[in-house]
Amino acid sequence: MVKRKTKTLTEQRGRSSARRRKKARTLLGRIVQGPDGWYSMLLDVLNKPQHEALYKLLAWHSLNEDTENEPSHRDELTGNECPAPSPAKDLLSVDSPVTEESQGCSKVVHLLERCNEENNEADSEAAAGDSQKEKIVLRDYQMEVARPALEGKNIIICLPTGSGKTRVAVYITQKHLDKRKQKGLPAKVIVLVNKVPLVEQHYSEEFSKFLKPTYNVERVSGNSQLKISFTEIVKRNDVVVCTAQILENYLERSVSGEDEGVHLSELSLIVIDECHHTQKGGVYNHIMMRFLTQKHKNKKLEKEQKETTPLPQILGLTASPGVGGATKMSKTEEHILRICANLDASTIMTAGLGQYSKESDKKVETIEARKADPFGAVIKKIMSDIHAHAGLNPGHECGSQTYEQWVVQTEREAVKEANKKVRDCVDHLKQYNTGLQLSSTIRMCDAFSVLNSFYEDEKKKKTSPDGEVIEITDTEKFLFALFEDNKDKLLDLAKHPEYENASLSKLRSTILREFSTRHEARGIIFTKTRRSAMALAEWVQDNPKFGDLVVNAAYLIGGGDQSDVKPMTSAEQKDVLKKFGNGEINLLIATTVAEEGLDIPACNFVIRYGLVTNEIAMIQARGRGRAEDSSYTLVEIEGCNVAEKETVNEYRINMMNKAITKIRGLAQKEYNNRILEFQIQAIMEEKLRVKKSKQKKLETASRLRSY
Repeated sequence: MVKRKTKTLTEQRGRSSARRRKKARTLLGRIVQGPDGWYSMLLDVLNKPQHEALYKLLAWHSLNEDTENEPSHRDELTGNECPAPSPAKDLLSVDSPVTEESQGCSKVVHLLERCNEENNEADSEAAAGDSQKEKIVLRDYQMEVARPALEGKNIIICLPTGSGKTRVAVYITQKHLDKRKQKGLPAKVIVLVNKVPLVEQHYSEEFSKFLKPTYNVERVSGNSQLKISFTEIVKRNDVVVCTAQILENYLERSVSGEDEGVHLSELSLIVIDECHHTQKGGVYNHIMMRFLTQKHKNKKLEKEQKETTPLPQILGLTASPGVGGATKMSKTEEHILRICANLDASTIMTAGLGQYSKESDKKVETIEARKADPFGAVIKKIMSDIHAHAGLNPGHECGSQTYEQWVVQTEREAVKEANKKVRDCVDHLKQYNTGLQLSSTIRMCDAFSVLNSFYEDEKKKKTSPDGEVIEITDTEKFLFALFEDNKDKLLDLAKHPEYENASLSKLRSTILREFSTRHEARGIIFTKTRRSAMALAEWVQDNPKFGDLVVNAAYLIGGGDQSDVKPMTSAEQKDVLKKFGNGEINLLIATTVAEEGLDIPACNFVIRYGLVTNEIAMIQARGRGRAEDSSYTLVEIEGCNVAEKETVNEYRINMMNKAITKIRGLAQKEYNNRILEFQIQAIMEEKLRVKKSKQKKLETASRLRSY
């Protein structure tokens, strides 16, 4: 079976090589037939910043120079070293004069031969079983931030989204394993992530790709069967990529004595992705508090000249530590120093990206609010009737975020008090609020569809399989009747285009502009909710104007169960991202799940559609536009203060960058003293948390026994 698969793979690669050679011959055939001056025309077209590397490779005048003793140079596209090109003989005639076209032909021939040789080498290596791992080549700024970690120090690497933080981590991991192996020391690396899709992404795209077969690499997540044998997985592998909660669970097992579990002393390096989450209450922090507690125990043991417990090196990765809600520089510094303390970082490393830096062109599109919204008015009247029926007084505008928060809080209180009437009313208010939000950002028909689906589902719940109606309360009868009385009116209003919101028109023109002015447009639209992401994708698919420009849209939403909307599985997310990567999908409509961590291919425009969260999300969203000449557009409705929030975020980013610079400028002794102070405080808080948790468990157990 394996032999048959290998043979098939080899045959496929052989056919692939043949196709490449055929294409090369076709290109050369066309070059021969080209008119005089073809090469100058080609160079003129390529002599632009975005084609600089290709222009330099093809520039004919370089063939006149003596290249025999020219040293090897770095390929500007791959970063790998390669021999300097040498002139090839003119294919057209042995005695032909040395013209621009003949030298150009030779240059192209040389490049095609080089590409063909590289492809053949790659095919040979692949056919041999892919036994050679890929070589990691770091850019100068990446090597700069990696240096302290290569010396064995605990650090935080802070680089923008898309600048290769994970690649740096793989390089550090490789050098860490190599060095310890040479010294005969035990080596074990755990890579922690905070989202299930990131496990597979980091494993397949980075750690496995560059470290196998020299080292054993495995991945484990909450979705994996391997989590039940995590202890064995850690023992058998050199590198394990996993969700943080799995490691925390097994660290706890080793302490409680439930089973063998995993000990921090067994690990030599922990890589923490999106490490700005290492804050009070988070799972990253629980793990690091175990580390810090043992570290401070070790100090006491050293003084007593007793044996200490070995601890792993810590490497944190982030695009932005944020400001933690701070409005002053001193509080921003404190927030960042606390993260450094929690991660036991000796420093926070940043670097200028130089020639690799890409700033998006920012635009803010402000739209006038609707002059008339009869659809929204009907929904608000229904909500007002429900408030009166349940005796509720929200004190917040329907459709707003503060109203949504009030609904959640009221629902919690109703559950505690076992108040079914209020609970049922709040459940329906939640749906109407979603409808209002959808009609204000997407289409009225999308809002109606959500409400109608909800009531259809509720009716089914009240009907038994044999068709008998299950008894319903007076409140439920009231709620059903209220929707039925207004259903036709809402459906009719949804058919009137004059009542649609102007923000959708602005979004349409923005997307059309991007796709009509770019050669290969690829973009992301960030929106607030899962429903709005799904509705926007449907809106794009329904619009013929987008079809004319071959706009292929898909949505990307989270995998958690905290929403009424069915989550995406990690396999579904991976499939969408794969299609976006290969160009099958060129417009991704996503919730904030796409802002952090997920490896999304470089795109040339990013649109935030009425959505502003915090400064960390803003940095990550803008970082998604990594292609040359990328744009960043904010579409907001007048009076929603979205642009003002964005301005506040920019102020926070500026404050954060200044704080990082100031922290990096601290004398090491002063830095260490401040870190130690925060660590002692954090350890005391963690001890109190653990004590309260144990006490709560004992009280719960006592209550259960009394029953």
